[in-house]
Amino acid sequence: MLAGCYDGVSARLVEQAGFHAAHMSGFAVAGSLLGRPDVGLLTMTEMADAASRIARVLSVPLLADADTGYGNALNVVRTVEAYIAGGVAGMHLEDQQMPKRCGHLAGKTLVPVDEMAGKLRAAIDTRDAVGTDIVIVARTDARADEGLGAALERARRYRDAGADLLFVEALQSPAEVETVAETFHDIPLVFNASEARPPEFTLDQLGGMGFAVVLAPITTLLSATRAMQDSLADLHELGFRSDRLATMTSYDDFLHLVGIDEIDEQEQRYS
Repeated sequence: MLAGCYDGVSARLVEQAGFHAAHMSGFAVAGSLLGRPDVGLLTMTEMADAASRIARVLSVPLLADADTGYGNALNVVRTVEAYIAGGVAGMHLEDQQMPKRCGHLAGKTLVPVDEMAGKLRAAIDTRDAVGTDIVIVARTDARADEGLGAALERARRYRDAGADLLFVEALQSPAEVETVAETFHDIPLVFNASEARPPEFTLDQLGGMGFAVVLAPITTLLSATRAMQDSLADLHELGFRSDRLATMTSYDDFLHLVGIDEIDEQEQRYS
């Protein structure tokens, strides 16, 4: 299970909670950084910078959304280089046309399957040329508009192009989840347990079917948003109340979370 994070604080909280790896979602970065929906507004440099900031505070691996690779195969080369330089452990690339849309939104269009296979080969060749072991995940968004059969065929092509894991997005029933698992028993799979479409399987059941990675990409974002809405409504209606502090992280606890002890130690060492 990879819990989602979108900035340094959420990344620290994911690791503090005991997760062995983290996930950066484009949906969450678009919402938190731009205050806008995930409809292809973020650039490669914005996403790579966000991934780098998150990876820098983590001691566990980060799997990061790389959307479509931000263009053709040549753009994918640059994207992979940027994500590697940022310290990312894995990245997923999808077969949508730019501007892409969140996998659970309507109105997506796809690139030809041959084009996506070429982009995956470019990603893998770039990884090998740099000499890293960054994981390349191939995601298809074909289920929504082209049907499950087309999504399975695209996933086969992406497996054959050399992807390390397959991610068939926005499956619409438990039977479809089982079909994907049965079809691709020879390669690790990714499952999106987003609150946009809550899963009907337990984590153990998904693991038993062959899903090596289960994403919870926006749990932190949605939880933080509700907490801020509640606190701000209370502040606006009632003003400052000392009893509100009991519902909040304390000032001192937050400082410890973001590394004040390390900063104090460095100041002592170098002053």
